[in-house]
Amino acid sequence: MKKTGIINPSLLYSIAQLGHTDLFVVSDAGLPIPQGVTRIDLAVAPGIPRFLEVLEAILKEVVVEKAIIATETREVSLKVYEAIVALLKKHQGLDPGKDIEHVPHEEFKQKYVSKAKFVVRTGEYTPYANVALVAGVPF
Repeated sequence: MKKTGIINPSLLYSIAQLGHTDLFVVSDAGLPIPQGVTRIDLAVAPGIPRFLEVLEAILKEVVVEKAIIATETREVSLKVYEAIVALLKKHQGLDPGKDIEHVPHEEFKQKYVSKAKFVVRTGEYTPYANVALVAGVPF
């Protein structure tokens, strides 16, 4: 049995399959996930697991070169937005002015969620607690 890091087999498998520039999403409980996009559903109950806990666990395992966040996240859920940016900076060294793109929520869903290799659905009930991540390389 794996003793550290992510232990969910579906999530581990999907992360291991990522290649450079592949896109994936970590989402709240309410984000619509289109048919055909792989759904890794971790949601158990409202707030379980929390979005930020799942995001941090993933950021400890994956190289990320870019992130996309809906502009509504900053406008409606500022604390979550600030925490996302802080985690991206802490674990990936991303520069908020250069490596984090902001788009309207509708564009986020149409342009990024629909093209994601997979979406990790959490139990988060905070509005717009979603981030699209672009896989990087460790060299």
